[in-house]
Amino acid sequence: MNYNNKKFKPIQNSENGETTSETIFEYKQTENIITSNYSGGQIICGHLIGLVDDDGNIEMRYHQVNTKNKLMTGICFSKPEITANGKIRLHETWQWTSGDKTKGKSILEEI
Repeated sequence: MNYNNKKFKPIQNSENGETTSETIFEYKQTENIITSNYSGGQIICGHLIGLVDDDGNIEMRYHQVNTKNKLMTGICFSKPEITANGKIRLHETWQWTSGDKTKGKSILEEI
């Protein structure tokens, strides 16, 4: 699975998360390394970097500045699903490594 030049937006997130349907992720991939710039909603500026395995699963680290001018960091594991219309849906489990260090789940869909 290749994520290069694909865009995603959250369709679901835990209450303790900061991304919303207004947050847009722009993915780039070279070999098994994935990166993304993202912003929108409560996120002023965010970046992630990760590794993609042969099944399309992503292990990543992220950092972002929110609208409260706080720097937030975390880890995330994403598992892909191909929807009926051929788009990618990412099922994510994540944890803050800053702030309260709580965990959450989110779902992103390719746009």
